[in-house]
Amino acid sequence: MNQPLSHTDAQTVTLALIAVLLPFAAFVINFLVLGKSKATGWVSTLAILASAVLGITVFFKVWDKQVMHVQYLWFTIGTTKLYAGVLLNNLSVLLLALVSVIALPVHIYSTAYMNDDEGYGHYFRYLSFFCFSMLALVVVDNLMLFYAFWELVGFSSYLLIGFWFTRDSAVIANKKAFIMNRIGDIGLLTAIIILFTQYHTFDIAALFGSDGLIVRSVITHGEWVGPVGHIPAVWQYVAFGGIFLAVAAKSAQFPLHTWLPDAMEGPTSVSALIHAATMVAAGVFLLGRAYALFTETELTILAFVGCFTAFMAATIALTQNDLKRILAYSTISQLGFMVMAMGVGAYASSLFHLATHAFFKCLLFLVAGIVIHQVKHIKDDNNLDIDPQNILHLGGLRKKLPLTFIAAIIGGLALIGLPLTSGYLSKDGILIQSFEWSEGRNIFFKLVPTFGLLNTWLTAFYVSRLIIKVFFGEFRLQKMNPHIKIHIGDGSWQYKLPLILLAVCCLFPLFSLNPLLYEDAWLFHGFFQINFLVRSNMYHTIIPALVNVLSIGVMYGAWMLYVKRNTWSVPQTGFLFRMSCNEWYIDKFYNRVIVKFVLILSDTLYWFDIKVVDGLVNLIQSIGIAFSKMAAWFDHYIIDGLLNLLAAVVQGIGDFARRFQRGKVQYYLYSMLLALIVVFILKILIWT
Repeated sequence: MNQPLSHTDAQTVTLALIAVLLPFAAFVINFLVLGKSKATGWVSTLAILASAVLGITVFFKVWDKQVMHVQYLWFTIGTTKLYAGVLLNNLSVLLLALVSVIALPVHIYSTAYMNDDEGYGHYFRYLSFFCFSMLALVVVDNLMLFYAFWELVGFSSYLLIGFWFTRDSAVIANKKAFIMNRIGDIGLLTAIIILFTQYHTFDIAALFGSDGLIVRSVITHGEWVGPVGHIPAVWQYVAFGGIFLAVAAKSAQFPLHTWLPDAMEGPTSVSALIHAATMVAAGVFLLGRAYALFTETELTILAFVGCFTAFMAATIALTQNDLKRILAYSTISQLGFMVMAMGVGAYASSLFHLATHAFFKCLLFLVAGIVIHQVKHIKDDNNLDIDPQNILHLGGLRKKLPLTFIAAIIGGLALIGLPLTSGYLSKDGILIQSFEWSEGRNIFFKLVPTFGLLNTWLTAFYVSRLIIKVFFGEFRLQKMNPHIKIHIGDGSWQYKLPLILLAVCCLFPLFSLNPLLYEDAWLFHGFFQINFLVRSNMYHTIIPALVNVLSIGVMYGAWMLYVKRNTWSVPQTGFLFRMSCNEWYIDKFYNRVIVKFVLILSDTLYWFDIKVVDGLVNLIQSIGIAFSKMAAWFDHYIIDGLLNLLAAVVQGIGDFARRFQRGKVQYYLYSMLLALIVVFILKILIWT
């Protein structure tokens, strides 16, 4: 253990470990004992309920107090000792509480949503394992364990995205997610190796802590401090590149974002959890963990990439008609907003938005799940050939699903960021700090806050469009067929309770008693940057007013367009519409260029392997066989032939001589006579 803990601190660490291990215990029980039983759902739900209670308890014991770090010797290689432990600081306990609290309503919701599914038991096993992986990720204290649980988060999300594996689209989606995340994993592993070779430790606290080897990066009114270390510049940029790839893959940032919309093939409850506070949040959490490493140039890169991702995803969401796909691109956009915030030095604001976004995005996905579930009932009851997720088939559901409608309004307003919601508080901090960051810089840097503002208004439009088309106007299915049977509602308490809990958490009191001033939010005081809370310039007044006035105007415009049918309308043709509708052609570019290139390269390598490598091997084999046959012929006909000839001669002589050794006197007399004749002849020949 690195340092002794008091009895109270040791209890806190123990509670954190129990909170992490409870979902794993549920996974083991469900896997080994319960199997396909419906009890699996409640075992997982009770486990995550206990984790949430313990996570909140640990949060209050650690938040804005002493950091708790306990570790034990894990193993030794040579002279290098590796430790495994738990690191509880403000960042880790915030995520520990957030993940478990968000997962709780998702579990409750899932007990009803997945009730009729044949894979009910499998679903809750995967869900518990997923929660365990994410909870462990946020509390581990070294990069090796971090990487291990990073991989487990990716693996468990692979299982959940492809849960309905009988669908080809689900199989393709989870393969796509898995492959793109492997690209990020290679980057993270590279960065970890570089950091270890330069600093000789995997310890996160030793690397990035307040008194660590790398001084924390801070941007304050244009003044830059850090990072300070002995890492060469080239390895610094390679390490940053590796971490950036990891963040881009996990948190769906350009150019590795295209897997997330396809991940909607999994159950909607899975989408709610993945998009809220688990998998996609892991990338932003990694930025928070390693923030001290980044240089000013690297943070600027993050700011521009995040800003571009946010804008790109928001423009795509404008024209999508798939309910879950709109929310998926909204998630990408908001994650881009968080990465942009990290880049402009709004560290606390980024994490604040991560926390608020978790509640309203989870709420909106659960709303989408109820809508899709109920429309499926209408489809099945009336044998309709429709897509329940297509918002063009919906409308007027506010009367049929009143609680779902109210939850959608609260979640939508929080996503837009209007006053009285938590989204208003977290969004303002990012926008104001981005303008402060660009102050005194050239016009190129001012693109970041400008597009940040534009992104908020795009968000207001596509959220308004979604809610209007789903809940307002006439129910289009009934308009298409007046005789259809409609027996739908908000559902059982397992549907209603999660909506109520999340809707309450989307309002301002959870984060601040003052609904209009983000500076009063308690979360800011738990991180190292609080100087920006001073209202030192007009940005603190102008930006919130400008954003919200124009957002309300955009919402009114969407209402006039889609409900009142005013004289102006959105063009349904043209380059910009096609670009948005086709998702900026990025996926098509990947399929037609990158994927095609990889396939051509694979075919070429296959041909090279078959024709050249295997051909050369086969040629050598043929030559070897030919030489072997020649050697066999020479051995058989020359070597063996000569030996056989000699043997035959000897045998012939022996056979001939044996005739004179048969025991008959006349043969002996004939032999003696023959010998005398031979001698006589030789004598005559020699003497003559």
